[in-house]
Amino acid sequence: MQRKANPVPRLLVTGSNGQVGFELRRSLAPLGEVIALDRAGCDLTQPDALRRLVREHRPDVIVNPAAYTAVDKAETDAVDPQSVYGKSKLAGEQAIADSGAAALVLRTCWVAGAHGGNFAKTMLKLGRERDSLRVIADQFGAPTTAALIADVTAQIIARFWLSGDRAAFPGGIYHLAAAGETTWHGYATEVLCYVKSHGVDLKVDPEQIEAIPATAYPLPAPRPANSRMNTAKLTETFGIHLPDWKQGIHLLLDQILS
Repeated sequence: MQRKANPVPRLLVTGSNGQVGFELRRSLAPLGEVIALDRAGCDLTQPDALRRLVREHRPDVIVNPAAYTAVDKAETDAVDPQSVYGKSKLAGEQAIADSGAAALVLRTCWVAGAHGGNFAKTMLKLGRERDSLRVIADQFGAPTTAALIADVTAQIIARFWLSGDRAAFPGGIYHLAAAGETTWHGYATEVLCYVKSHGVDLKVDPEQIEAIPATAYPLPAPRPANSRMNTAKLTETFGIHLPDWKQGIHLLLDQILS
């Protein structure tokens, strides 16, 4: 007797026009029916409307990459040593944990995608327009592409849906970032060196980008000096290999240049 196949899941994706949401529309498509909603179709600041959407679409899985990414505009006038941007992320994690829902949170950093604005695109633009650049060299992290985040998310969801025991799915909080590390200065240098080697005319010499401390470029919202993440829990739990950050950024730049 032929075994009856599981029906494909219905996946609701928020923020579908953002960097990660755009890539999720691609990576999740082979898994099932994707309902992709942008901010106009799913405003996360309206809880009642959000509940109505969930009841209307009845998704099996909700993937929420929507985020307010204008870090400095997220600040208020109140004196506070912590950024509002960071507080809102933590509040979201706590709300998910308190809800008791079967959930998994992926923390990431320094996101860049071919769709939308990001640091790599900004450096490419400035490298073409300016004779010199000054970039912060004392803040560390790993540039992580939206495509990598979307692909890892799809793998995790596939494991969840195909698992014979969904109740035993290892939810919780996981760190997702590309392997390796760099500074914003190292990131900018890599971007411009790569595009220059692929024939892009630049006004600035990539090797002459000035390295400056964060104190020389004050911003309304404080940035962490260390955004590096330990991804061992993710790789050990799901058996996922995370490539070096340069590999992802090179692929991203190939997309942009094409």
